[in-house]
Amino acid sequence: MGMLTGLRATVIGAGIGGLCAARALALRGAHVTVLEQAPEITEVGAGLQLSPNAVAVLRGLGLDDRLEGAGAVQAREVRLVDYRGRDVVRLDLGLLKDERYYFMHRADLIWVLEEGAREAGVEVELGARVDRIEDDSGDGPVVWLEDGGERRADLIVGADGLHSMVRPVLNGPETPFFTGQVAWRAVIPNTMGRGPQAMVHMGPGRHLVCYPVRGGELVNLVAVQERRGWTEEGWNRRDDPENLRRAFADFAPRVQEMLSRVEDVFLWGLFRHEVAPHWHGRAVAILGDAAHPTLPFMAQGAAMAMEDAWVLAASLSGAESIAVGLALYQERRIKRATRVVNTATDNAWKYHLKFPPLRLAAHSVMRLGAKMFPEKMLRQFDWLYTHDVTRGD
Repeated sequence: MGMLTGLRATVIGAGIGGLCAARALALRGAHVTVLEQAPEITEVGAGLQLSPNAVAVLRGLGLDDRLEGAGAVQAREVRLVDYRGRDVVRLDLGLLKDERYYFMHRADLIWVLEEGAREAGVEVELGARVDRIEDDSGDGPVVWLEDGGERRADLIVGADGLHSMVRPVLNGPETPFFTGQVAWRAVIPNTMGRGPQAMVHMGPGRHLVCYPVRGGELVNLVAVQERRGWTEEGWNRRDDPENLRRAFADFAPRVQEMLSRVEDVFLWGLFRHEVAPHWHGRAVAILGDAAHPTLPFMAQGAAMAMEDAWVLAASLSGAESIAVGLALYQERRIKRATRVVNTATDNAWKYHLKFPPLRLAAHSVMRLGAKMFPEKMLRQFDWLYTHDVTRGD
């Protein structure tokens, strides 16, 4: 346990990264409090993908055996299809052998992590709205709340997402830029009987991803469209389902069937953020989207926050001081996080090819590659999926 024994840690944000960090720190002997601004821990309905590198963190935290009981669906296949419905690539996830890949409702994962944090002795304080953070106090870092209260600790961890209040303390203000893409997300009943596969429907300037969650009872949809106009950044802006249906009206009948069942949909603009140059101060650190927001084209946002959480706790545990541990944390994480962010940014165009001859040629190459070298095609992302931070990778 080392330096973490008895250390007072305050984590801001009860999302995936914050709850993972809270349990990881508490299991190593820290006294952890999580501050969450919402009156209850909840998530707007949306799915996520837990690739093997994310599952490795949950295994390290002793929580992986709870996933399927919480509605996680073990993925068996990834299919890429063109917008007319023709198969381009089928990737058999069974070739991953012992590496498990899951689809899960975000709220269900939050429930597993919250339960795990509380079991480890973490205190969760709800309705705690942060006003500001001070890293240079003579008596350790301080969180000042909007109600005038203060929370002093030995360590403050900002796991407070895209609009982090901690990131600017370490890096100053930033101005993200609009990528020219917006995304809708929705969850629908699985009346179509969709199996344990992720399907990516690729069209000119657009794509739609779907996969089952909640034990197969629901299907999660994420649909991305290129456009000049933009909408504000964030997850919780509601939109008219008809706008989504119109945007994908020329897609295959199976897509129309799913879109016809959408009753509640959210729309957000996709903005590109730079990876923060400074992930820590004297006794303050950031992780996940607060440090390195990533576009949703590699399905790695949750996984990267979980990896951060583990490495933060491990780095502090073996360090001679908080400052040394935080510096080691950033050193261990920044190169990998930057690679993932850049890969996700570069991935979008592959799904959105507009020039028909180019799209036909690209899809033909992918088809041939998947047919002749199926395992090689799947293994091109071994650097991402087989990485296990719990082993010190």
